[in-house]
Amino acid sequence: MDCLGSAEATGVASDVRARYRLVRRRSLEICEPLSAEDMMVQSCAEASPAKWHLAHTAWFFESFVLREFLEGYQEFDAEFAWLFNSYYQSFAEFPEKRLRASFSRPSAGEILRYRTHVDDSVDQLLMGEAPAEALRRIELGLNHEEQHQELLLTDIKHALYTNPLQPAYREMEAGSEAGVEPLRFLEFDGGLLEIGRDAEVGFSFDNERPRHRVWLERFKLATRLITCLEYAEFIEDDGYVRPEHWLSAGWDAVKAQGWEAPLYWRKIDGEWWIGGLRGKHRLSEVAGTAVTHVSYFEAEAYARWAGKRLATEAEWETVAALVPVEGNLLESGRLEPVIAGPAKDLPSQMFGDCWEWTGSAYLGYPGFAPLTGALGEYNGKFMSGQMVLRGGSCVTPTGHIRASYRNFFPPETRWQFSGIRLAGS
Repeated sequence: MDCLGSAEATGVASDVRARYRLVRRRSLEICEPLSAEDMMVQSCAEASPAKWHLAHTAWFFESFVLREFLEGYQEFDAEFAWLFNSYYQSFAEFPEKRLRASFSRPSAGEILRYRTHVDDSVDQLLMGEAPAEALRRIELGLNHEEQHQELLLTDIKHALYTNPLQPAYREMEAGSEAGVEPLRFLEFDGGLLEIGRDAEVGFSFDNERPRHRVWLERFKLATRLITCLEYAEFIEDDGYVRPEHWLSAGWDAVKAQGWEAPLYWRKIDGEWWIGGLRGKHRLSEVAGTAVTHVSYFEAEAYARWAGKRLATEAEWETVAALVPVEGNLLESGRLEPVIAGPAKDLPSQMFGDCWEWTGSAYLGYPGFAPLTGALGEYNGKFMSGQMVLRGGSCVTPTGHIRASYRNFFPPETRWQFSGIRLAGS
């Protein structure tokens, strides 16, 4: 296994150690407002209990870093190797996902001790001459934990909303409709362009690689995301009862699931209320913010109703590469979408607020090669029946997102912070 030189290794390890501590601390900070009972809730099929997220992210470092690279490492508990595995079939067996809410044992306190045990062991590894592969896996583990920080908040939102009391994770003042700019479309040249990420240019997941050429026709992209008020117009125009707007599978989902509005929308005494991490608010109070928690099917239906379409992921990335990676992300502390800022030569809200559904299926790029071993199951095994989302959300850590980042979910998914940006030709 290759090793860095002593001086270089010391500097790199110091940087990794600082980032490691920051990321690991943030996961605990996210859970601070929760009770032990809150941390047990698994309120929908996509979600996991907060306690499980804390354990699984420690399991990742133990399984793929410490067991292989720290000589003499002693597992905290041998049962955790399978208990907190998520989906790595070639690593170990694991319980069905729906059973995670039954993990009353180990206790939350024991899971925190497990995290401390893993953190101390990673620190010990970084104090020596850590192999380059160990450092790469630690970086992968930190990006993995940042994904789970977003999932933590997504799952917490659903858990608290399904509670009959609908308590807020944190309280906030609602915004207003004022200041929403009219929706415009900016035109972009096509041609032979490049998307994706070079392996040598900072961290990336295997599904972002390799960088490759694509041909794009000239296209248009909306200056901002679709707002709650604009989506309400689709609802009021019988959007959920007119099959001509919907893909066949989408219409089937509407009928089977009884969809009448986005997730977290509820009509009370003839008025729409929208739930969030910071409490529930009238539509009029958040009308100018981006609509979120819509499925790909809903996003595609809205685009048809509006006479537009969703962007391809290549179109989206081509524009996003021109925009600084900044916006309403996790560090803003808002935890919900905000009103878009002004757009001039480039669109606003390309990063943050909510993930943007694209019209692209989640497939491997030309030359895609998954990681070796069990880590090869991280992304590649899901390249079937899923659609790509881009841009991050209001609960995505800033350092985690980039123009080439590819998120993916099945087209019926609504529990994620997912919204709509229109495109045209």
